[in-house]
Amino acid sequence: MHLALFNIGRMVAPKGDPRVAEFYAELDRINAIADDSPGFVWRLVDEDSNDATSVRPYENDPDMLVNLSVWESRESMFNYVYRSPHMDFLRRRREWFIPIKEAITVLWWVPIGATPSLAEAIDRLDHLRAHGPTAHAFTFRNAFEPQPTG
Repeated sequence: MHLALFNIGRMVAPKGDPRVAEFYAELDRINAIADDSPGFVWRLVDEDSNDATSVRPYENDPDMLVNLSVWESRESMFNYVYRSPHMDFLRRRREWFIPIKEAITVLWWVPIGATPSLAEAIDRLDHLRAHGPTAHAFTFRNAFEPQPTG
């Protein structure tokens, strides 16, 4: 099994605003670090760029950005998120994103070779928010091992 990661964030300003200019200026570099990280499998990108900043699954929230990726293991994902230059980017999130009181990140296991859909990712986040961490949708802090299939 591989591990899927979905997270959301509401920007403090729209693209093009000076308050978020540095975020967008650094995004290609941060995505390249992910792409080159051991254990990286796949990430959502839109049709016109190497990121997903124009993907808007929340129709009533045009400032909500999403990130969806797949990793070989929890350890490989954790190393990218917390032990690579991405961590410097993560530390600055309050400069670019409005705090959200509900869970904004969800993890779940997917079969090797599977690409999760955005609709599935949203459903997993909704499940986490409604039921807390379970084998169906969990967090880094409250992780579950893959469930045997068959």
